Amino acid sequence: MSQIHPSAVIEEGAVIGQGCVIGPFCLVGADVELGDQVVLKSHVVVTGNTKIGDETVIFSFAVLGEVPQDLKFKGEQSRTEIGKRNRIREHVTVNAGTEGGGGVTRIGDDGLFMAGCHIAHDAQVGDRVIVVNSAAVAGHCVLEDDVIIGGLSGIHQWVRIGKGAIVGAVTMVTNDVIPYGLVQAPRGDLDGLNLVGLKRRGVARSDITALRAAFQMLAQGEGTFQERARRLADESDSDYVQEIVAFITGDSGRSFLTPGG
Repeated sequence: MSQIHPSAVIEEGAVIGQGCVIGPFCLVGADVELGDQVVLKSHVVVTGNTKIGDETVIFSFAVLGEVPQDLKFKGEQSRTEIGKRNRIREHVTVNAGTEGGGGVTRIGDDGLFMAGCHIAHDAQVGDRVIVVNSAAVAGHCVLEDDVIIGGLSGIHQWVRIGKGAIVGAVTMVTNDVIPYGLVQAPRGDLDGLNLVGLKRRGVARSDITALRAAFQMLAQGEGTFQERARRLADESDSDYVQEIVAFITGDSGRSFLTPGG
C-alpha cells in the first residue's frame, strides 16, 4: 500500500509503485511512473513522460520532467528517466529531452543532487554522481559514473565529464574533462587527478602510479594531445589509463581541458 496525502494531485494514468509515500501538495502527472518505495516529500512536481526508479527520495519544491528550457522545443514527445535510490533535494530541476538531443534526459542510480541544482534537457548522467548546491548542467552534457560537480559550478552544453572526475566549486567548464581529472579555478583548469577519489574507491597503488605517469605524458609529451593519448594506448596496460585513452579518442564535438592549458 502507498501513502498518498489527501492534498496531493495524482492525475489519471499515473502509475504508482508499491510502498510509495506522496506528501502534501505534490503533483504527479498522467504520464509519470513511480517505482516502488519512491518518496515525494511535499510540494514536489513530477510531470511529463517521466519514470523514476525504486527508492528514490525527492524533497520539497523539486520539479522533474518539465518541458526543456530550449527555444527549439516545439512540444515534441520526449521523456525523463531517473534511476534507483537517488536523493534529489529541494528546488532541483530536471528537464525532459528534445527531439534534437535524442529525446531523453537520463539519470542513473544512487546519485545525490543537492539543493537548487539543474539538469538540463538531453543530459546523460551516470551512476553515483553528485551535483552540489546550485550547480548547473547544461543541455546535451554527459556526466559519467562517479563524477562530482562542485557547488555554484556550470557545465557548458555538449561537454563530457569523464568517469571519476571532480569539478571544484565556482568553476565554469567549457571543454571535455578526462576521466579521473581534477578541475578547478574560475575558468576550469585541468589541475591534476582526483587522487582522493581514487584512493577512497580502493584503486590499486599500481594503477594510481600508472595514472600519474599518463597524466605527465599528456601534459609534457611530444605531439598533439590526441597523439599523446594514442601513444598511451600502446604504452600502458592499466585499465584506468585505457579508459582515459578511449575517452580522448572517442567522439566529441568539443575540445579538451588539457594539463597546463
